[in-house]
Amino acid sequence: MEKARPLWANPLQFVFACISYAVGLGNVWRFPYLCQMYGGGSFLVPYVVMLIVEGMPLLYLELAVGQRMRQGSIGAWRTISPYLSGVGVASVIVSFFLSMYYNVINAWAFWYLFHSFQDPLPWSVCPLNDNHTAYDEECEKASPTQHFWYRKTLNISPSIQDSGGVQWEPALCLILAWLVVYLCILRGTESTGKVVYFTASLPYCVLIIYLVRGLTLHGATNGLAYMFTPKLEQLANPKAWINAATQIFFSLGLGFGSLIAFASYNEPSSNCQRHAIIVSLINSSTSIFASIVTFSIYGFKATFNYESCLNKVILLLTNSFDLEDGFLTASNLEQVKGYLASAYPSQYSEVLPQIKNCSLESELDTAVQGTGLAFIVYTEAIKNMEVSQLWSVLYFFMLLMLGIGSMLGNTAAILTPLTDSKVISSHLPKEAISGLVCLINLAIGMVFTMEAGSYWFDIFNDYAATLSLLLIVLVETVAVCYVYGLRRFESDLQAMTGRTLNWYWKVMWAGVSPLLIISLLIFYLSDYILTGTLQYQAWDASQGKLVTKDYPAYALAVIGLLVASSTMCIPLVALGTFVTRRLKRGDTAPVA
Repeated sequence: MEKARPLWANPLQFVFACISYAVGLGNVWRFPYLCQMYGGGSFLVPYVVMLIVEGMPLLYLELAVGQRMRQGSIGAWRTISPYLSGVGVASVIVSFFLSMYYNVINAWAFWYLFHSFQDPLPWSVCPLNDNHTAYDEECEKASPTQHFWYRKTLNISPSIQDSGGVQWEPALCLILAWLVVYLCILRGTESTGKVVYFTASLPYCVLIIYLVRGLTLHGATNGLAYMFTPKLEQLANPKAWINAATQIFFSLGLGFGSLIAFASYNEPSSNCQRHAIIVSLINSSTSIFASIVTFSIYGFKATFNYESCLNKVILLLTNSFDLEDGFLTASNLEQVKGYLASAYPSQYSEVLPQIKNCSLESELDTAVQGTGLAFIVYTEAIKNMEVSQLWSVLYFFMLLMLGIGSMLGNTAAILTPLTDSKVISSHLPKEAISGLVCLINLAIGMVFTMEAGSYWFDIFNDYAATLSLLLIVLVETVAVCYVYGLRRFESDLQAMTGRTLNWYWKVMWAGVSPLLIISLLIFYLSDYILTGTLQYQAWDASQGKLVTKDYPAYALAVIGLLVASSTMCIPLVALGTFVTRRLKRGDTAPVA
């Protein structure tokens, strides 16, 4: 078809690469949070519906485009129409933004992994203060796990304005993370193809081990009952449907150009329809499987905290009223509290402010996502397990495998268009291009290792991709169906794979999926407008908790630039192509 393009060694390698890329940290730390927020088991209804009407069709579309055009995102969309090169450029820019901050999570995972070999775990107890006379004040106000995350790992500043200096320990971990990624992508599909077997399969081994351990933990059933009990009223909540659609969209990694890049190394006759169904089903099943593991551990943590709370109340009342040891139990606590309040009203009223209101339900209701779930809630549960070092090593090893697997896809989305470019590849070997991309990402990524780095991480995580990706995939779908032509694309697919295109795919591509993306875009734009001043969560060391602050003007300008720099590529490149074509036509026009 053209100069020999590198290929995957076999179709299984391609499927593993897609699974390794799509199954990422979002499956472990975002999906369980959404289940918790939007009705437990009932959230699976909008989730499965969105998988059928949005996830599978759009995944198939991207794989088919990559396999048919045999190029990275920029070349593939230029082939469909010269005016659409900007779609590929936008994908590369979004992938570049993602790579910059995503590898910081791997750096944090390395940091926690190295600390997991200590006994006791460094986040299980508060450190002593400078005088060695008492525990650290900030740690006592928060908790040992929060203190280790905010003070020891991030050394977080009180606001985004106080940027502070680069923290050398996280910076070294970031260098290590980029070195690992570079070694994995060094020789393109040749090296990536071997690595994905590990990055795709090892997280499942760890999840299975964790599931067995999780189900044997005291209180695990409380967490699972909470997850699987459906709150059917949430089905009427539009936010449940919007979040289900968004989760499917981002979890599969649509719009980044990674799937197009991976599929471009396929044999043209590969059955990409089957691949799309397999990858999307495995991805969604992993989310549900990871939720069962998470909620069993969540149940253990909630039960542990609830019983600790009860024991403190029992000890307080036993000492205050000189009760017999063992007389007060969890079962008769409320009854005895009522008796003491009526029999000794003045004494009870003195003790009352110290009596905590213990509730298992409120412990389970505490919803956490993202880094908070991965580095605070999980570590809180791990420190209370027997042989906690082993479970900690396993957990952070799994996070690393998930993170590195996704990074291979992110970097492929950037590297494939660059290595496809004759101008660049004629001057630089593949290894040098990969090295340069990693170095540039590492240099900019150092921002995230500063004292205010965590706040910049949240800005990139919240705003670098959301609107841009929705717009990119909308243009992609419209381009295939209405610019290139659905009938033409259908005949291409038939010639390529020897299979006719089912009516289901055509209906989804031409109508349902684009309308769904438009409605998501409208929701996000109206949400941003209605929110008013954008805010962030800052760590207040004096209170030992997070407080809400407004973003300063320059942070809002960066947010605007992040969104505009990728989305504006689409109209600007189209305009540039139009102008250059008109100028060329003018040059070749006959002189009167």
